[in-house]
Amino acid sequence: MKYAAYSEYKPSGAEWLGEVPKHWTIKAIKWESPVQRGASPRPIDDPVYFEDEGEYAWVRISDVTEAGTYLEKTEQRLSSEGSALSVKLNAGDIFLSIAGSVGKACISRIKCCIHDGFVYFPRWKSDPKFLYYIFASGEPYKGLGKMGTQLNLNTDTVGSIVIGFPGLEEQVEITCFLDAKTAQIDALIDKKRSLIETLKEKRSALISRVVTRGLPPEAAKAAGLGPEPAMKDSGVLWFSELPEHWSVLRLKHISSRTTVGVVVNPSTYVTDDGVPFLLGGDIREFTIDSQNCNRCSDVVSQTELRKSRLVTGDLVVVRVGYPGVAAVVTEEVDGANCASMMIVGRSDRFCSQWLAYAINGQVGRDQVEIVQYGAAQKQFNISHAVDFSFPFPPLDEQRKIAVFLDFELAVLESMVAKVEAVIHRLTEYRQSLITAAVTGKIDVRRIAA
Repeated sequence: MKYAAYSEYKPSGAEWLGEVPKHWTIKAIKWESPVQRGASPRPIDDPVYFEDEGEYAWVRISDVTEAGTYLEKTEQRLSSEGSALSVKLNAGDIFLSIAGSVGKACISRIKCCIHDGFVYFPRWKSDPKFLYYIFASGEPYKGLGKMGTQLNLNTDTVGSIVIGFPGLEEQVEITCFLDAKTAQIDALIDKKRSLIETLKEKRSALISRVVTRGLPPEAAKAAGLGPEPAMKDSGVLWFSELPEHWSVLRLKHISSRTTVGVVVNPSTYVTDDGVPFLLGGDIREFTIDSQNCNRCSDVVSQTELRKSRLVTGDLVVVRVGYPGVAAVVTEEVDGANCASMMIVGRSDRFCSQWLAYAINGQVGRDQVEIVQYGAAQKQFNISHAVDFSFPFPPLDEQRKIAVFLDFELAVLESMVAKVEAVIHRLTEYRQSLITAAVTGKIDVRRIAA
């Protein structure tokens, strides 16, 4: 929908505002209300300051990060001793983070206390929702970045932001319009995100089905395989049945070479150039990021670190962080080395891409979850992983399974990419609509939501 502009405009003198409607008032935020900082020092690390049934909620940066427009709850509440040390806000007050999620505004719906990671506006008489949308547009922050990147906000920078003030009644009309329109857009975005989750679930279910039961009937026929093979009990916990002509093998019987990348002081081998030196963070399901990874000397990779040198067809499996994520080593990274990951050596008796599907699928994930340990970072030991059990088709069928899944997953990933592009466009439209409304580029008065 195309919205009309106001009839007359005037220069604002602020680059981010441009021209504003002629009847709007232009002034810095500090002339509408002082900008003050939350309390310091913060009442932390002492139980005397906290109480489950305390009158005031204690606001942390994480509470604001997770909140939407309104703050309705926090993880902690303050005792009377704690609230006495803090700045108190009432329901309806607006505040702004200047640390952590810098520039995130929130309107409180509860009695709360804030620390010096926030600023607030104690004498704000205009519509707080209008100011919220000013901040939500992101536009007034332009030029306030530190070194051109991270926002550098404090009471002075926030107070000096120049905005256009329509009358209070018009502010309310603008915020009501934006409430309705952003709710519509957010609902569309939520539907698109749900569609992505459905596609990802379909992807996961397809991998699980094919690596344990074989190709779907029509695909099996096209590949020259029996469409409905007789099934047998697997004898293992991770999958109930498998085709009768398949076997069940442990990982150590699938590949005779299973080892681990550099574990002791891997950073000592990092150089400015050389072959890729892969870490767990460089591995995604089925893909390896060889462009942004560390490097190590090719000579060292072939001599001192030859045990962990990778060749085309090997599998690398993440051990620490996101354990169980696997990818096949391609020709692009042949000769690379790696740190701490499990290496499953290639073999003529199995298809590497098929095994990657088996490990990344539910069968592999279930077994990783049983043996993984660690609170901050999950990980597993290779001594456990070599005993993982997998359904093992004949080699020709493994290859046909890999080809089928490669094609089907490419289709699903293309669909996900298209939906993500729609979400991106909706998000951009949402932002531009907010900016246009709060800067007076469109006249939304008396528009039916």
